[in-house]
Amino acid sequence: MGVAAAGCLSTGGLELSADPLGMAPGFQVFPVRLQLVKDFEGTLREVAAVGYRVVEMCSPPGFVTMDLAPLVNMKASEMRRIIGGAGLNCVSCHFQFAELKENLEDRIAWAKVLGLKHMIIATFALPRNATMDDWRRAAEDANKMGEQTKKAGMQLGFHNHGFELVKIDGVLIFDELMRRFDKNLVKSQCQVANVVGAGLDPVEFLTRYPGRFVSLHLADRPAGGGRGQAAVGKGTIEWPKVFAAAKTGGIEAYFVEMNMDALKDSYPYLHAMKV
Repeated sequence: MGVAAAGCLSTGGLELSADPLGMAPGFQVFPVRLQLVKDFEGTLREVAAVGYRVVEMCSPPGFVTMDLAPLVNMKASEMRRIIGGAGLNCVSCHFQFAELKENLEDRIAWAKVLGLKHMIIATFALPRNATMDDWRRAAEDANKMGEQTKKAGMQLGFHNHGFELVKIDGVLIFDELMRRFDKNLVKSQCQVANVVGAGLDPVEFLTRYPGRFVSLHLADRPAGGGRGQAAVGKGTIEWPKVFAAAKTGGIEAYFVEMNMDALKDSYPYLHAMKV
């Protein structure tokens, strides 16, 4: 089944119509990872009970130093069984750049068993003093990975943080990456809050490169410049405009990337949104 099947996702015999853009609501596990590793199945069922139907994982071997070590020995087949049993569909996963460079064949095989559509590079992990040539070389490496990923029937993507949203000699790093990425081999995953945090307009950001984005990460901050997180629809970002632009950008999925409370509070707004 495709990531966004014509407005419906069938899970356990239940037909679910979801907004926005007819895409089933998704979430990223990283913010809830501490709870996840303690009770993998229970945590997934808790989020599924809210209404979410799609999950984006993080590769345990790549995130072993970021609290996912307890999941390293779980086979992809077992992970897929538990995810499906919770009423969820895993279509995407974050991987570390070095993990893919050193073990691409193995990670592709793992991803296929898990049933992924998208393999996302979490970050290039370049130092803050990296030159534009360093970024260009990383982009070329990503193209090579993307070629192998495409042959395996999956799409490689690249997740933006704030590191790529600054300029070197007057050129925005992200723009240079998009010039270097093969548009068919490496798509982008837009973390909307990071774009806003860099002082950029997410609507312009998504429409600048039609068809070049594969998914969104959703997070927001309280109005008035307060600290902490705000649920989607209760913060400062105009989400209907973002999703309208995301359609032009080509997204196939979206994932709320916030703690459990904000994750739960975001669902009603997203499910009711019409774009």
